[in-house]
Amino acid sequence: MAKKRIVVKIGSSSLTNASGGLSTAKLQEHVRALARLKEMGHEVILVSSGAVAAGFTGLGYPARPVTVAGRQAAAAVGQGLLMQSYTEEFKKHGIVAAQLLLTRQNVVSKELYNNVHTTLAELLKRNVLPVINENDSVSIEGLTFGDNDMLSALVSGSIHADFLIMLTDVNGIYGENPKTNPKAHKYSFLPDITDELIAAASGAGSKAGTGGMKSKVEAARTALRMGVPVFIGTGTGNDKLANVLEGNGDGTYIGNITEGMGMPVLKQWLTYHSVPAGRITVDPGAELALLQFGKSLLPVGITEIIGHFTVHDVVEVVNPEGKIIGKGQVNYSSDELAEIKGLTSVEAMAKTTGERRVVIHRERWVRQ
Repeated sequence: MAKKRIVVKIGSSSLTNASGGLSTAKLQEHVRALARLKEMGHEVILVSSGAVAAGFTGLGYPARPVTVAGRQAAAAVGQGLLMQSYTEEFKKHGIVAAQLLLTRQNVVSKELYNNVHTTLAELLKRNVLPVINENDSVSIEGLTFGDNDMLSALVSGSIHADFLIMLTDVNGIYGENPKTNPKAHKYSFLPDITDELIAAASGAGSKAGTGGMKSKVEAARTALRMGVPVFIGTGTGNDKLANVLEGNGDGTYIGNITEGMGMPVLKQWLTYHSVPAGRITVDPGAELALLQFGKSLLPVGITEIIGHFTVHDVVEVVNPEGKIIGKGQVNYSSDELAEIKGLTSVEAMAKTTGERRVVIHRERWVRQ
């Protein structure tokens, strides 16, 4: 089998014991399975939950805390304990592990996002196994990834992974809830994730985690959009991940991915992480050029400027009805655009004494 770059996401439900605490036996099994992938020559990135589960008993909680303060305190204790366990177990297999704790604040700027990408690439180059988790001890609402399911999808796209494996306590995606309908149909393969499938998916599936099957299928759709096929399911033993790669996993395989479908890193950042600083309204002709013909945005198609922004800021683009059709990085400030909107490129360049023919280049644009 050719060398692959694989992201493995392990949820809290796959790491915890009956009381909700961290299960050493389960963690050791996961490490053996991950080490098997490394032995096969693959590059491996682990996105692991479990910090809260590892830490809450040390704080005297009888069960996983439900308050934000309680979860963050438990994560602060548990992050070190979880990483210590991973480090010690990987060391038994001659593998060096590295920890990355992320929040959305780490990736909202293009420079920070590129830095995360560069760090991961260097770790893989050095044959290190990165262990990534959301920094639950300090993250706040609005700056979270939502859960590690989405984080694993975003990581897989960022480092152009060949495959994303999401391990959970349910063996795949079903047409109905298998806990309430034992005859529910299980999907062995799905070419794509539809809106109907997401609507039908359940919410949080266990007391140990924050996600559920809905968060997993939403994350799978994000990964597919970035050109990464996905497996959602379960497994046991040292070869469970190897079995998934060989097509024998107990779960659902998702995605018909062909060569060249990956999304460039810049467009990933624009789509999933960038924060718009303003808004540009365009006329019907510009909307058609952007959406149907893949053209760049020119000054002549702009009718209104909203907000204050500078060169290279990200702005939303809306059509005459006010619907957001996409966003991109601008080559002009809001003050400059207020002077040149509606002008031809030649007129705009003459008025600004510059060489910027387009307002948003198509390579720095993503549609909604």
